[in-house]
Amino acid sequence: MKRVLAIVLLCVLACSAVHAQSEKEVMVLIDTDMGKIKVKLYNETPQHRDNFLKNVNENLYQGLLFHRIIRQFMVQGGDINSRNAPLETHLGDGDPGYTVPAEIVYPQYFHKRGALCAARVGDDENPEKASSASQFYIVTGKHFTEMELDKIEKNEGKTLTPEQRHAYMHEGGTPHLDGGYTVFGEVVSGIKVVEKMQFVETNEEDRPLKNIKIKSMTITN
Repeated sequence: MKRVLAIVLLCVLACSAVHAQSEKEVMVLIDTDMGKIKVKLYNETPQHRDNFLKNVNENLYQGLLFHRIIRQFMVQGGDINSRNAPLETHLGDGDPGYTVPAEIVYPQYFHKRGALCAARVGDDENPEKASSASQFYIVTGKHFTEMELDKIEKNEGKTLTPEQRHAYMHEGGTPHLDGGYTVFGEVVSGIKVVEKMQFVETNEEDRPLKNIKIKSMTITN
């Protein structure tokens, strides 16, 4: 009987290990002209995760630019027209020609500093908040006071969780975007590279005057 129980226990542990492995979050290393950024992709946003990984496996991001940077807000890349684009070229509209349905897991995932999010066109054209199939942004944001967060709650009719309030006060972020865009991952290392990016000089369209290129993206696990 003890031997049977031991075998059953081993089977349970093996099944648990397989399940844990299947739930492990995938990591992607983004190698840029300014340094390396590692992000993890959330399993709770599977369509965005799988689409991002498809793009990575197809080398879609190689050579693309971070084409839009706004200080204390975010850095954005993934426009498929940005590869080798002259400085005078308007960017921001390039994507593979399809969208990814919104997967807004709020308030669990929100626009804290380092959040990896899907860009999209505005609500007037896109009331379902579907995401671009290639363009993404990483939040830099700013720090908020408790009074400022109280005002956001009042003006937007929302209640911020204790986790959100702590993150926005101590780490920073962009709370006004919460609930409107899909957050599908976060930076796990290299946030200083992102912070450094946000201070580059840009033109009137928020494009860096000196290109910041994605040299490669690779899955690291």
